[in-house]
Amino acid sequence: QVQLVESGGGLVQPGGSLRLSCAASGNILRINAMGWYRQGPGKQRELVATVTSGGSTNYADSVKGRFTISRDNAKNTVYLQMNSLKPEDTAVYLCHAERVYTGIIAWSDYWGQGTQVTVSS
Repeated sequence: QVQLVESGGGLVQPGGSLRLSCAASGNILRINAMGWYRQGPGKQRELVATVTSGGSTNYADSVKGRFTISRDNAKNTVYLQMNSLKPEDTAVYLCHAERVYTGIIAWSDYWGQGTQVTVSS
């Protein structure tokens, strides 16, 4: 079974920084893409950023220039460096792993349990 474990959330003042980590564990051969989504109070889940195994990245317009996603393929871990945080960044941040191969043709998508990020003075 594959598990995603997130860490790094918390309370930070506006303008501050946080770094989220998400480690995938289990019988993993490879992971196509990893990313972060978020769901704020009363809002729908939205994409924050994704990174492929080759290093290609994609960001939501709202976080471009402030957030940086990176990945360590050897550790099956994805990171999200969040700078210049704003109150509107407050949300539960969820890690997502797309096409996690546990066999030659066996794959599934997985979600982490989420980590709370609160930006407030």
